[in-house]
Amino acid sequence: MRIKLKIWRQKDAVSKGSFATYELDNISPEMSFLEMLDALNKSLVEKSLEPVAFDHDCREGICGSCGMYINGYPHGPVKGLTTCHLSMRYFKDGETIVIEPWRAKAFPVIKDLIVDRSAFDKIMIAGGFISVSAGAAPEANSVNVRKKNSDAAFDSSICIGCGACVASCKNASAMLFISAKISQYSLMPQGRPEAKERVMSMVSEMDKQGFGNCSNTGACESQCPKQIKLVNIARLNREYFKAF
Repeated sequence: MRIKLKIWRQKDAVSKGSFATYELDNISPEMSFLEMLDALNKSLVEKSLEPVAFDHDCREGICGSCGMYINGYPHGPVKGLTTCHLSMRYFKDGETIVIEPWRAKAFPVIKDLIVDRSAFDKIMIAGGFISVSAGAAPEANSVNVRKKNSDAAFDSSICIGCGACVASCKNASAMLFISAKISQYSLMPQGRPEAKERVMSMVSEMDKQGFGNCSNTGACESQCPKQIKLVNIARLNREYFKAF
């Protein structure tokens, strides 16, 4: 495959960025998107040019650090995939691919495609945990939990905190992320003792970090690589109003 890349280049957080254009030949359709970027960086280094900075870690769709805007979609045009799992076979020979970092006030650009997502960490520190000492693992049937609740809690807990929901939202809202974290605890008995304190603290920290408000457009759900559902936001709102 032959492709053209338009990639956002920005030296640091205070410098003005712009798009740079690169062309690559002999790209295999079996390459992952990140392997294609590795190939680009190899060619740039061989020419003594600055490689493109992008974030990645596990490359297994688990850590969420590989997020970038690809042709107008967080993580690319294929639903339910992180960037590291996106294959080049989803693109056409000769296609121009536009790659940008997340665009949100709360996610300032560090360099090129890397953004500072520590705002999510601060929200988790504010209340994304339980402080109850559980001790040794209890017998499985000692605490009864409805299967419907346990399944919903698990579905919420698979959020990887990549920030695609924020990047896709016109208001740069973090409500889907927070609602997933709130849901995974509020649906389980271990999370109920601190439920009110948790939701108040996390929502307060979200506002403090500069995220926007939810306007229910549903872009976050449609672009989430883990397909976290919008119903979690309704649950978050209920938990928040009950906390007063």
